[in-house]
Amino acid sequence: MAVKGREFRFAVGLERDGRFSAEGRDPLEPEESWTPEHLVLAALVRCSLASLRFHAERTGADVVGSGSASGLVTRRESDGRYAFVEVECRLDVEVDPPPPSEEELQALVGLAERDCFVGASLTVKPRYEWVVNSARVEPS
Repeated sequence: MAVKGREFRFAVGLERDGRFSAEGRDPLEPEESWTPEHLVLAALVRCSLASLRFHAERTGADVVGSGSASGLVTRRESDGRYAFVEVECRLDVEVDPPPPSEEELQALVGLAERDCFVGASLTVKPRYEWVVNSARVEPS
């Protein structure tokens, strides 16, 4: 018998005036210049940081950080549809206390990439660049 995974449901609304609403939260009013593509990239950065924070907190560490993302949208060769065909996500974070070994730090970053559901939801796999405690880290 297969074990059913937990479910997380989300809902948003887009009002006629351009404001977003979500499950009783204060409305978000992005400027018109914020395209849906910008919002996807912003969601990737925020989700990647949240994923790292989740896994770091399980080890007793705190995480603060920032990030940026960029992407290329063009016709995919596979089906001729416009989509992200390249996505890069750069994150600069401080983990305190840092994992005791380079291997554990690489594993932590790997878990953050794997468990960011926004990145996992994209057809193209994001390329990540991690700077943790001022040093570049490659996931394991």
